[in-house]
Amino acid sequence: MTGAIDEAMIGNDVCDLERRSPLFFLFESLILVNPTGPSFGNLIHDDGHSGERGKRDYARKVVAERGGNEGSDDIILSYYLTKQVAFVSPPTPIESSNKDIALTLQVLELTILFNIEFISSKFLCNRFIQTFPNKDKILSRIPSMASSSASYVAKSFKYDVFLSFRGEDTRKNFIAHLYNALLKRNINTYKDDEEIKKGKGISDELIRSIEESKFFIIVFSKNYASSSWCLDELVNIMECHKTTGHTVYPIFYDVEPCEVRNQSRKVGEAFARHEKEEAAGKWRNAMKEAADVAGWELKNTADGDEAKFIGKIVEKLSLELRSINVRIDTRLIGMDHRINDIVSSLGTASDDVHMIGIWGMGGGGKTTLARSIFNRLYLEFEGKSFIENVREESRVSGLKSLQNQILSNILDNQTINIGSIDEGKSIMSWMMHGRKVLLVLDDVDHIDQLEALVGDTSCFMPGSIIIITTREQQVLVTHGVKIYNVNLLTDDESIWLFNRYAFGREIPIQKYEELSRQVVRYAAGLPLTIKVLGSLLCGKSMPEWVDALARLKKIPLRETQKQLEISYTGLDDEQKHIFLDVATILKGWKKKLAIEALECCGFFARIGLRVLEQKSLINFYDDYSGEECLGMHDHLEEMGMNIVRRLHPDMPCRHSRLWDNKEIEDVLAKNLGTEETRSIQYYYGMLDVEIIMKGLREMKELRFLVVDNQEILSNPLVPNFLNALGFLCCNWKNKYYNPYFSETLRYLLWNKYPFRYLPKTFQANNLVALRMDYSSMVQLWEGGERKVFNKLRFLYLRGSTLRSLDLWMTPSLETLTLTGLRKRRGCIDHLVELYMPGELQKLRSLELDRVKLRTLDLGLTPNLEKLCLGVGDLVELNMPGIFLNLKCLVLCVPKLRTLDIRLTRNLEELSLFSCHDLEELHMAHEYLKLTSLHLEDMKMRTLDLRLVPCLNRLLLSQIKDLVELLLPSRCINLNALDCTNLDLRTLDLGVTPNLKKLHLKDCFNLVELHMHDRCLNLKSLVLSGLKLRTLDLGLTPNLKELNLSSCYDLEELHMAHECVKLLSLQLVGLKLRTLDLGPSPILTYIKISHLKLRTLDLRLVPYLKTLSLSQCKDLVELHLPRRCINLNTLECTNSKLRTPDLKLTPNLKYLDIEECNNLVDLHVPIGCLENIGYLNLSGCLVFKSFLFRSKNSTYGIVNESLEVRPVAELYFTLQRCLFHPDNNIMDFKFRCFHKDNIPSLTRSLEKLISGGYNLPVLQRCPRGVKFPDQICMLKHLKSLKLKCCWLFEKLPKDV
Repeated sequence: MTGAIDEAMIGNDVCDLERRSPLFFLFESLILVNPTGPSFGNLIHDDGHSGERGKRDYARKVVAERGGNEGSDDIILSYYLTKQVAFVSPPTPIESSNKDIALTLQVLELTILFNIEFISSKFLCNRFIQTFPNKDKILSRIPSMASSSASYVAKSFKYDVFLSFRGEDTRKNFIAHLYNALLKRNINTYKDDEEIKKGKGISDELIRSIEESKFFIIVFSKNYASSSWCLDELVNIMECHKTTGHTVYPIFYDVEPCEVRNQSRKVGEAFARHEKEEAAGKWRNAMKEAADVAGWELKNTADGDEAKFIGKIVEKLSLELRSINVRIDTRLIGMDHRINDIVSSLGTASDDVHMIGIWGMGGGGKTTLARSIFNRLYLEFEGKSFIENVREESRVSGLKSLQNQILSNILDNQTINIGSIDEGKSIMSWMMHGRKVLLVLDDVDHIDQLEALVGDTSCFMPGSIIIITTREQQVLVTHGVKIYNVNLLTDDESIWLFNRYAFGREIPIQKYEELSRQVVRYAAGLPLTIKVLGSLLCGKSMPEWVDALARLKKIPLRETQKQLEISYTGLDDEQKHIFLDVATILKGWKKKLAIEALECCGFFARIGLRVLEQKSLINFYDDYSGEECLGMHDHLEEMGMNIVRRLHPDMPCRHSRLWDNKEIEDVLAKNLGTEETRSIQYYYGMLDVEIIMKGLREMKELRFLVVDNQEILSNPLVPNFLNALGFLCCNWKNKYYNPYFSETLRYLLWNKYPFRYLPKTFQANNLVALRMDYSSMVQLWEGGERKVFNKLRFLYLRGSTLRSLDLWMTPSLETLTLTGLRKRRGCIDHLVELYMPGELQKLRSLELDRVKLRTLDLGLTPNLEKLCLGVGDLVELNMPGIFLNLKCLVLCVPKLRTLDIRLTRNLEELSLFSCHDLEELHMAHEYLKLTSLHLEDMKMRTLDLRLVPCLNRLLLSQIKDLVELLLPSRCINLNALDCTNLDLRTLDLGVTPNLKKLHLKDCFNLVELHMHDRCLNLKSLVLSGLKLRTLDLGLTPNLKELNLSSCYDLEELHMAHECVKLLSLQLVGLKLRTLDLGPSPILTYIKISHLKLRTLDLRLVPYLKTLSLSQCKDLVELHLPRRCINLNTLECTNSKLRTPDLKLTPNLKYLDIEECNNLVDLHVPIGCLENIGYLNLSGCLVFKSFLFRSKNSTYGIVNESLEVRPVAELYFTLQRCLFHPDNNIMDFKFRCFHKDNIPSLTRSLEKLISGGYNLPVLQRCPRGVKFPDQICMLKHLKSLKLKCCWLFEKLPKDV
């Protein structure tokens, strides 16, 4: 297409305008191709900038540096391009021997591709192209260029449509109706009696208008050919059509196409008056060409109905203009797929009104997305309106004003005046009927706004679309609107967008890469922040960037904060408190624990968090264990912290919440605590516990206290030295000092609490939750005091050293988690003695582990929902007669002999571990709600699950006596089945359409496995130690992992022809002799071992990264993909390969082909192994042993920042002496150390062993053999050491 156009950096001395331009081109392809050709000077439009000396001088300088003529007029065009053009993608160069043609095509294509408006197509054709002898060849390229360029940037035109017609035939009827219909669809139309201004030359004005129009509509009527004016218009129109690809639509109003083509009948009569005129010939040709273009004939369209006929024309033009006019700002990254998601979600049904709500946090791109959709779709609608900032405008001007605006836009009537909101609803309901409308309401925040501006969608014509952007999800839910959640930008999209604003291009300036990444990390995918920071940092020096980033850590970005705080101000007081608690303390907490903490503080946590989620102020995500956690965008967190601090920015002691360790330590150490502090989260620092307690004394209104040690998260069983020291100190000081907690405290979490008891002065009258994991407490109260925790609902004591716990003191307890401390190896577990009162009516969750308990009666806990027991001494478990609330039962009780759970019919999760002595298990006949079943290390022969239809997850392990497993014939919810070490012989999975994971391991007697032939959702299949002979995977299009190992009898494997999603394949210890993978486009890992394959074809596995082939002793052929650029690990040992080809593996880092004894040639071109870090060729080629490795395991990748280069070492032993190949002498061994960049091993042996390093050589030769003269051929040898070579007679003369 065009000549090569590259980017050029703009120097720091260039003005901001140029720096902000998206790209600055190199100009060789435009300037240097034809230095003697026509001058561009006469084509340049002076836009007011060309006279600016500094800019012109800069352009000349760039051209001169590239060998161009400094005085050339081409500089002006080149500079104009750099200032005006937004580069889209690198064009491909034109291949032409004629430099004039190449140059001209480049200019023409730039005109089309980059919207150079000042060069009109006619101007170029008439005054430029005509100067070349090969003009026909040039012109033949233009239409294809126009079509291929349309997808980049549409050319800007003054008019959408140019109407050519005979006024006396159609002006007051057909043309008037068509013209009005086009205007109503916002199609800018040229009609001569409307547009030609007095005092202008009519002919010149018309020609310019023709060239400035996208489409031409020629209305042929019976008298059209009688007007020379019309015929001249037609000639110019057809010339533009031929030379620039402008589209012509002929309309045959009251004549037929053949009449126009042949100038016969009515048209011939009209044209007769021009027969003798000079222009008659070109007029005839123009009419013939126009008639040959596909168009519309009134009498054959819509049964001759003019209104319908006009409607079809307008609809066709609207669609054409939509495909051309859609302009998405090139800086709007990731917009296309978001637009397509929404447009596709609207559906294609034209008999319904479509409403969709774009929901997300402030600054997330909702308005930009809505505007882009509006711009793409608006031409399809008769009425359209985009109402911006509804939230603010409704407060300032009122909803009545917005109703006026919608009606004025849609009806194109500025005289509408609504008296009241109710009147507006009525008028809108009445006036919208019969109109296909596109309406966008931006930033809606209340249901009243939707009711006033949209109301009942039945008032809109089917096919209408209403788009609403909001931060308030509840508004959309209440109005029944389909919701689209705006996703923030990905890392790649973020860096791309930032680069566009900061550097005016997609790639950052050299040395700014890391700073750019820091900015993008700070922005965390929020488009508003990225744009603001990109614009702010554009043109700034590196020190200024560093200062700006440092400032952001302390002072939030004002523009972002202003937008985000809008959502905060719309909250009620309780919701604001919850938001601030999440921002300062609870972010990252598990949802369940966060709700507990908030409820303890008196908040309605569930509804409060739901409101915050609906307002896009928080979100929920699953952690690695699948538990739901509380999340918040970094900027919202920053805003919440700023809100807490800004009332007293320099006085942390007066903040309502304290979370910064340094600030907390400062407040506590200086005893600056005040009653204004309500919540503290503190991670252990260097403060003495006495100082902490002393500082807390002044915080009389403290309700929430978290004192934690992050080390507990990584290793909860190993005591921290500082805490142990603190424990000793505290107990030593205990006789002199008493700890203190505020009586207002509602939530207390102190992991590794160092005292032996709770404070004497602490009455705990308001305490709702107590969490003290791995504490030093031996009793709750000193001296056996029995204070009652009247309000305590949640008690967590993990790793406890308590001697005993009496639940009589916790009458309101709902959740108890109590585990004794597991000592180090060789020590006895610390067990807690538990006393339970007669009844615990409110208890819902009970988790006990390592407690002293022989019997447990749950008869008086009727509301228990979760029971987890890991009690080694428990021998008797009494369940209540009816236990309908129990949903989760987890037992690890080795001494339990009988278990009756027949009356727990609402169980959802059942797990039984290590119940070695369990002889009787009585289960309900059916479990309609059971979704998860995990049985391990039990005595059981049969398991009948046919009446467990909702089973989602089934794990059976170490049930060695299990010989029969019966599953439901239709287990449609089962997605995970994991069986290990069972005695099954057959397994029938029945109909399991949603099975995603199937793992069967060490079921040594399993000979039959019946799978459904359509496992469409299966992702992971692991079979190990089975006796299967054949395996047919059927249709498994989503399979990602296939692992078959130690199935020694498996002879046949039938896979789907295409494994399009397979990522990992492991086949070990099978009897397979053939393997057909088929196309595997994303397969990256293959491990094959101990198979009898002779050939392996991997040519359809293009993205392979790791290939491990070991002990495949029959393998003689290995076919890799044509290009295997991702392969970094190749292991192929003990095979019969003869000539493996590695020339297409440029990124190989690990290569092991040990003991491939048949290897005769290894194709390794220079540069192929430049990244190698491990190479083993032992037993191959001429090497008895050969091992090369990088000592620091960098695999050849050198970190340029390291002062010490990677060290590599090489050992190899030749099977024969190079200098005495005919002698049967002992091994010739080499050893080499490299302390520089790891050398390429693709060089010859000579260069490898003599590359300028000291190489010890050990050789033993028989008596009388002289040292070989060939050693002198090693031109690069610097040193030579001979050891134990006593029998050498002499060294060579030239060594």
